[in-house]
Amino acid sequence: MHIWGSRGKFALENRGGFRRPGFLYLALFMCLSLKHIFLLALAASPVLCPGQTCRMRVQIDGKGPHVEYREVYQYDYVWEKPSFPGGDADLLHFINKHRRYPKKAYRKGVEGRVTCAFIVNCDGSVSDVQVIKGVEPSLNEEAVRIFRMMPQWHPGRINGQPVPVRVIRAVPFRK
Repeated sequence: MHIWGSRGKFALENRGGFRRPGFLYLALFMCLSLKHIFLLALAASPVLCPGQTCRMRVQIDGKGPHVEYREVYQYDYVWEKPSFPGGDADLLHFINKHRRYPKKAYRKGVEGRVTCAFIVNCDGSVSDVQVIKGVEPSLNEEAVRIFRMMPQWHPGRINGQPVPVRVIRAVPFRK
C-alpha cells in the first residue's frame, strides 16, 4: 500500500509500519490530510495488518494428497499469548514426564532438539503438529506424539477474543 503526501510517496511494509521511521511524526509534519492519517493508523493497527497471520499446511483426516491451508495468527502478533496451564515450568515438566526415548535412537546415541510448530485453537486445543527441524525420524515422531497429547492451553487473544495461534516449541532428547 502506498500513501501520497505533500513530500512524496511512502510505502507500508507487510507488518504495517513505514519504511521510513516515525510514521506518525512524518504524517503530521508533512501536513497530510486527516484521511491519510486515519489510513496510516488503520494500516498500523495490530488487528488488520496482513503480516500477523501465516498459512499453516493442514492435512485433512489423512485423506491422501488432499491438503488445505489455514490462516492463523503468529505468536508475536497476539496481544495475550497462548500459554500452557501452569506456565512454561509446567510445560517442561509435562514434556519430561511423557517423553519416551526411542530405544534404537538411544542405543545409537542420537541426541538433539526436535522443533515443532502447532496451532493452539480458540478453545485451547492443540492441533496440526508439524516438525520444523527434526533430528531422526523416531525422535520426530515422539515429539509429535507429546504435543498431540497435551491438555488444553489458555488460548491467545486479540481484543479479548480468542484466536488460533501458531506456536513453536522444542523437545530436547539427551542421554
